[in-house]
Amino acid sequence: MKTNNKKAWLYLLPTIIFVSLFSIFPILRALGMSFQSGPLINLQWTGVSNYQYIFTDPEFWRALKNTLLYAVIAVPSALVISIFLAWSIFSKIRHQSFFETMFFMPYVTSTIAIGIVFRYIFNGDYGMLNFLLRLIHFPAPNWLDDPSMNMTTLILFGIWTSLAFNIVILMGALRNIDPNYYTLADMYGASGNEKFWRITMPQLVPTIAFLLTMNIIGAFKIYTEVYALFNGQAGIGNSATTAVYYIYNKFQMVGTPGVAMAATVVLFLIILVVTFLQRKMMKRIGR
Repeated sequence: MKTNNKKAWLYLLPTIIFVSLFSIFPILRALGMSFQSGPLINLQWTGVSNYQYIFTDPEFWRALKNTLLYAVIAVPSALVISIFLAWSIFSKIRHQSFFETMFFMPYVTSTIAIGIVFRYIFNGDYGMLNFLLRLIHFPAPNWLDDPSMNMTTLILFGIWTSLAFNIVILMGALRNIDPNYYTLADMYGASGNEKFWRITMPQLVPTIAFLLTMNIIGAFKIYTEVYALFNGQAGIGNSATTAVYYIYNKFQMVGTPGVAMAATVVLFLIILVVTFLQRKMMKRIGR
């Protein structure tokens, strides 16, 4: 038994070293830097002054508000759409592998490249989206240059970018459902809606819980989408700034790494608490 334990630790050692070096150490380093101020090469201990600064900074609160708004709207919306599309492909469309490949292609494509394309789609003057809206006599807003529309634009873009990963994972989960359940349901004359709500959805709960966790964490860390969509900015007047963009701005542009690390620690704790609560909620639903 002792020999097996020693061998197990030996096999785990490379992973433990890797995780400690690239995950645990950066977290501890960020925590230490959050209590220091000054340039990166000459940090000085200043206690909780960085935390006092971010908690009194309106820009930080706006970043948190935008991040929370994005997570609350984009994550469930993308998940609902993904479930609908995955179920439609699985139950009603042939050549499923072709559609899976088509849906998965955006996931393996650079977000920056997709953002450039979407900048043309959302363009207020000649964008495809406004062209279609004008055709059906709908208002054509200025998606990229109107501060009041910037968060809406980011949320729409975020929903689209989330679909690829969600659909592929859900398709895999749908294939793992025992087809005998549907055979028995057909024998008893169950309708399509009854089969979906009484068989499919209960079987998908673990997968939905996994996707919800991953998407919420991803939503709180959103940065690349903001940078790509608004050409390196956070919208007009920073109207679409997010928590990670705030961290990037304070660290890279303003040159206050201590403030950036304080915001990082706060964001880490928020993600930890939200993920814990979400997991507890999904476990209760699963029961």
